[in-house]
Amino acid sequence: MRIMNKGVKQVRKSINQRKNIRGIKAKGMPKRITPSFPQEEEKHGYFPIFPDNTHTQQTKDKSRFISGIMLKGILSIILFFGAAFLFQTNTDLLEKPTMWTSHALTKEFPFARVNQWYQETFGSPLAFAPQQKQQKDNEQLALPVSGNVTESFQANGSGIMIAPQDTSEVMAMDSGVVIFAGNDPETDKTVVVQHADGSLSSYGFLSEIDVHLYQFVSNNEQIGNFVPNDKNETVFFAIEKDNHYVDPVQVIKVDDTP
Repeated sequence: MRIMNKGVKQVRKSINQRKNIRGIKAKGMPKRITPSFPQEEEKHGYFPIFPDNTHTQQTKDKSRFISGIMLKGILSIILFFGAAFLFQTNTDLLEKPTMWTSHALTKEFPFARVNQWYQETFGSPLAFAPQQKQQKDNEQLALPVSGNVTESFQANGSGIMIAPQDTSEVMAMDSGVVIFAGNDPETDKTVVVQHADGSLSSYGFLSEIDVHLYQFVSNNEQIGNFVPNDKNETVFFAIEKDNHYVDPVQVIKVDDTP
């Protein structure tokens, strides 16, 4: 009986060892996903087609992208209707938010003032002014072109008209940052420069524009040129301070004799 019990134990032990060996091999081998039934490819001697997770991942990424766009769109709509609600509601509680929103939407950012502060503090201009020239403190303001004033500020209402005799370079009245350079509905090719004191100078009816948006320009730096022709013989020049136009003749000493 002892011999039989010993033999049974050895058999059980060998069976358990084989099971453990098989289990280790099964865990170490990579899992393969096989179809439950033979596919048409297998019937004709080809390899079966296994499922690809790449398309699923691409679908998830696309869904996230679309969800992000939808979220941004919803937030934009909320902001739009929120601003509209502020302007349509006349209550004392919303008076200050309405004034702040109106100021933020209509007030031009003071690029020139910030650039001047940065230069005075750190000794070099901002990145949008890489080619800034040294400007002397005693430089005088001057007209953008040489010529006679053919239309006064009183007659024009917003600026003056200057008539150069020949092809002329149009210069910036003072240093500043270009906040507009393109076609204006009223003055065609136009450049608007923002200065450190918050004032704006406009140069209209130009033949060519030689500056770009947010470019820093120095005093008397060329911003364009003007070529007189039969259709246009004058350059428009205006100065705006505190949202009001001022007479350039009062700011700059010019020859206003036609």
